[in-house]
Order: sequence, then structure tokens, then C-alpha cells
Amino acid sequence: MSADTPHYAKLRAKAANQVAYRSKRRQRIPVDQDLDPRTIPLAELNVANPELFRLDAFWAYFERLRDEAPVHYCADSQYGAYWSVTRYADIMEIDKRHDDFSSDLSFGGVTLMGTPTSHADMSMFIQMDPPSHDEQRKAVAPKFTQSALKQLEHTVRECAAAILDGLPRNETFNWVEHVSVELTGQMLATLFGLPQEERHRLIAWSNIFSNADNPDVVLDKGEYYAALAECGEYFEDLWQDRKNREPTGDLVSMLAHGAATRNMTPRELVGNAVLLIVGGNDTTRNSISGGLLALNEFAHEYDKLRADPSLITTMVPEIIRWQTPLTHMRRTALADMDFRGQKIRCHDKVIMWYISGNRDPRAIDRPDEFIIDRARPREHLSFGFGIHRCLGNRLAELQLRVLWEEIMARYPTIEVVGEPQRVSSVLFRAIQDLPVRIAA
Repeated sequence: MSADTPHYAKLRAKAANQVAYRSKRRQRIPVDQDLDPRTIPLAELNVANPELFRLDAFWAYFERLRDEAPVHYCADSQYGAYWSVTRYADIMEIDKRHDDFSSDLSFGGVTLMGTPTSHADMSMFIQMDPPSHDEQRKAVAPKFTQSALKQLEHTVRECAAAILDGLPRNETFNWVEHVSVELTGQMLATLFGLPQEERHRLIAWSNIFSNADNPDVVLDKGEYYAALAECGEYFEDLWQDRKNREPTGDLVSMLAHGAATRNMTPRELVGNAVLLIVGGNDTTRNSISGGLLALNEFAHEYDKLRADPSLITTMVPEIIRWQTPLTHMRRTALADMDFRGQKIRCHDKVIMWYISGNRDPRAIDRPDEFIIDRARPREHLSFGFGIHRCLGNRLAELQLRVLWEEIMARYPTIEVVGEPQRVSSVLFRAIQDLPVRIAA
């Protein structure tokens, strides 16, 4: 194989040498759902407990932080010390100030879980600062322009229609497995220029990469390293093959011919492959699931949609706000500074909690209500701001819009018939199982 590089050999060696991975950050920290977080001493409040997210029990924690300590320091957590920024306007301010707050992997990257040694295995453009970020992002940006997405819409509609037509009637099934995962998986294969049967490989990798710290999904770190090596070797072969062909417009071809990406190191290649897989799969998948759940929880909004399906246009960004599929992004302070009256030190972790900002009543009217005809539905934080604003935001909206257009053409009601099963993750607000039923 062309991908027989020392980097992938090291990853495979790590996989072979790993035993069950039970670090502090993977341990379950019990949550007392009857506990009022306002009774916890503010200095001891740690909202970064994955169990809070699995139980959907974090809302009161963020409400308290927004009210009492919108820039809050947690000195001790399973991820180390970190600052929480929880108000809409403050999050926007941090996100825009890339000169003061770094995304670079050498400082730990863009997630709470990152450490200064995280760069050992992979690098991706979301975890770079300018100019490297801008140069590598530019290589794949043409795939997400309005004109490119317009050409893609027919494919999205064909996929959505076929998936919906194949759903069972009068029996309970998992919406996530049959619809959310299937549509985003098919679109991933399309974007990478791969045969549709390869989507199962992409989905499996995405599940491992997005659950690397979830002991319910990835039992040991060896599984993660093995998947990373397998993914890297797979995309290295594709990348080299596309280099020797005329550009075809798929994401791999763009990386192979891009000025800043055609000579990437194996570490950068596997990192950008992981970024595009997870970014194109997990976030849209969970918005598809979260949207159906929200309509069932707010039945009057479902009635409103049935009466006027044109409201899909404003419903889509409201779904993305309501679900907030990516709960946070991290930055690292590049100097000592005062921010909103707090002394942030150089190299401190600063966490922008998008999930909190999207429920901030200071910025969003009636934020705890799901309103499909909201006046300014795109004024949410789910895609971020500034140079790191989500590259695939319009593609996510396209998939949701087309899917709901096709749903409303077929099914007046899709009923959620059981509690959703959520993932133990501090990064993804993910739904694993959503039992639904469609009447005959």
C-alpha cells in the first residue's frame, strides 16, 4: 500500500500496546438529578461532566453560571482547570478574537479534552491559527458554496426520498439508525466521491472518533488508534490516487490538488479526513434527530408545521439552535488578560459553551421554547463566529430542509414513542436512539 508510512505504523503499534483505557476523563462521575446546582459552592461547580449531558441534566447549571458567573473558573475537573464562558455576547466576542484566543493544537486544540500533547497523532485545519488555517480551509471551501450546494440538492432529495419510502409502518424503529445516520452517511460518501457501500466504513470511523472518551462506545484506546491508522491509510491511498487524476470536485480530490494540502504530512491528512468525516456526519445527524424530538415535545409547533409546511425555512435554523449539536469549542489564551472582570492567564483553557449561549435570554427571546417561525432564527451560536465559523453550515441546513420537505410530503405525523437515549459526551449533544412510529 502507498500508505505504509512510519506515522501509521506508530498508530498501529499504539493500538497493539494499549490495554483497557480508564483515565480520569473517562470515568463516570455520578449525577444527583435532584440536586439543585445553586446549592453547590460556585467555586466547586463543574459543568463539564459527561453524565450531565447523557442525562440532559445540565440546563440549571448553565442558567446559574449565566446569572452569577458568566466567566467562571473551574479549578479541578477530569479535564483539568478551565474557564466557562456562558453568555451569548461573550461567546461571540471570544470566537471573533482569534489573535488573543488560539485554536492551535500545540496548545490543546478546540475541545475541552485536548492537551498540549494532542498534536502527536493528527492535525486538522480547525485546530490551526492563521495563516495555516486559512490556507488549508480554502482547499475544500469551494465544495460548500451556494452554487455547489445547488448542484447537490437533487442528490440530497433522491437520498432522502428513498430513505423515507423504505421506513416501516405501524412498528417502532430507531429514527437515528434508519434516517439520521443513513442520510448523513450517504452524503458523506457523495462528498468524498466514494461508492455508497463505503459509507458504512465512514460511519463506523465517525462513531469511534466522536466517542473516543466514551467508555460505553470505545472500550479501550487501542480501538481508537487502530481506527485512526486504518482511516489514515485508506485516505492516503485515495489522496495519492486523486493526485494522479484530473480534479473531480470531490473533497479528496480538492485536498489532493489544493496548493496548501497536496503536500500534507500523514498526520495532517488523517486529521483533516477525521474533521471532514465527523463534521459532515455527527452534527447534522444529531440535528435531524433533535428536530423530530423537538416537534414531538412542542406539539403545537408540529400543528403549525402541518398547517404551513413553508415554515420549514425558518424551522431548520431553529432546530440547529435548539439542538446545538456541538456543545462547545475551546480556545487557549495567548496572554494574561482581563475579560469581563476576570483575570485569565496565558495558556488558560477558555470554553465557549454554545449550548448555553443558545439559551441566553439576554440575546434570544423565549430561548427555552422551540418556535419554528422565530423572527430571526439564524441568530444562534451553533455554527460559531469569525474565521472558524462552520464551513458546512449551509450543507447542514440543506439536508435538514430537503429532508423535512420530503417528510411533510409523506407523513403528517411521526410519533416519538419512547425516551431518547443520549450519549455520554461533553462535546457532542448526541442522540443514539430515538424510538418512533409512523402510522399506516
